[in-house]
Amino acid sequence: MFIGRDRELSVLDKLYASGKFEFAVIYGRRRVGKTALISRFIDGKKAIYFMGVESNSRQNLENLSKSIIEFSSGIEAETSFHSFQAALEYVFRLAEKERIILAIDEYPYVARSEKSLASTLQLLIDKFRDNSKLMLILCGSSMSYMEDEVLDYKAPLYGRRTAQMKIQPFDFEETCRYFTHFSNADKALIYGIVGGTPQYLLQISDNRSVEDNIKNTFLNPMSFLYEEPVNLLKQEVREPGIYTALITAIATGSSRMSEISTKIGESTNVCSTYLKNLINLGIVRKETPYGEKESRKSIYSIEDNMFRFWYRFVPENNSLIARGAADLVYKRIEPHLSDYMGKVFEEICMQYLWKQLIIGKSPVEFTSLGRWWGTDPATRSQTEIDIMGEKDKSTALFGECKWTNEKVDVGVLDTLLSCSQLFQYDNVHLYLFSKSGFTKGCTDKAKALGNVELVTYSDILKGLK
Repeated sequence: MFIGRDRELSVLDKLYASGKFEFAVIYGRRRVGKTALISRFIDGKKAIYFMGVESNSRQNLENLSKSIIEFSSGIEAETSFHSFQAALEYVFRLAEKERIILAIDEYPYVARSEKSLASTLQLLIDKFRDNSKLMLILCGSSMSYMEDEVLDYKAPLYGRRTAQMKIQPFDFEETCRYFTHFSNADKALIYGIVGGTPQYLLQISDNRSVEDNIKNTFLNPMSFLYEEPVNLLKQEVREPGIYTALITAIATGSSRMSEISTKIGESTNVCSTYLKNLINLGIVRKETPYGEKESRKSIYSIEDNMFRFWYRFVPENNSLIARGAADLVYKRIEPHLSDYMGKVFEEICMQYLWKQLIIGKSPVEFTSLGRWWGTDPATRSQTEIDIMGEKDKSTALFGECKWTNEKVDVGVLDTLLSCSQLFQYDNVHLYLFSKSGFTKGCTDKAKALGNVELVTYSDILKGLK
């Protein structure tokens, strides 16, 4: 089942409709659905699809040749072009007569095996682009290679592309569209557990309970997800052991550089280098308090929900999982799920606010959203704000998110109001988000203040449709 990617398909369709030479670069982490997007786009169109393999130049040239010859003649053939330049020039010449798509998937595998490929493409694009009806797509999972060797200004292909897309995991709205049988609360839990990566969502069945899904995936030594984080790191980095230690430290509560360094026994310089790589892979996020730039108060958190869940609960229970004690491990995990979902709910609430802004229903036209933490000078205590967004120096919104089974009481609103007064904004709008609703006292005070929006989880689901 193909869902989402409406924006990406729309962009590709517009490029295709231009009728002239187009060159799109598509990249993103493994399992995120790049190949499915390309397959959906080229369906029903005249297209040559070729996936590179992690082999030598000759093998990739033979595979490319077969794809081209089968397209042009309709039959499989054992013959092969004598070079990549000959094969690609043949396609460029074919595209002088009609609209053709050439999609090279896992381009880094091919380019690494044939060092002159980028220069060859540069030469052919410059030679044929004015008279060509070719739509060229280069796709890759190696984020660093695509950014450094294809998109970077020093790369041979720089200045030739007409579009680029970094494919991200699904957001909460798109993830909800994938599941029809889960309850509303379970949709949020599943999103918190596996995130929005399509390949991970395929491992989940909405005909089973959340408990059964956790047992059948994360707590099952024979499942795809059981070893996925480690396998993915092995494909992306050279020293997966250090990366695993870093992610585990963050997932289990170490958030500041000094804490992480102490936890894994490496210097802050070493940690900094490896963390940058994890940030580029979309696994780790570096945050500073909203409105501040580089700060000593910077913290690190796990960006990808599947990695966050896995490293939070699987390694410490590995011995039991290996012995088939899934029921016992789940009993250990279950009491922590509500607390675990706190950050996930914040993310869902931020997505809701962005949607409200885009459709013109936000009372504050903010330019960005984030968290804030710091010292309350009145109490000299540390305080946090779940969501903060600023329109300008006089207008801002503040939000608090509660994923609990109890209704949110007026005390939470009082705290949020107090936190908002730490800043000098003339116009302030407050948001309270609740999984389970609000008490009468909270509702009454919100009405009296007049600048408070009370939003339940059910309201979020309605707003995301």
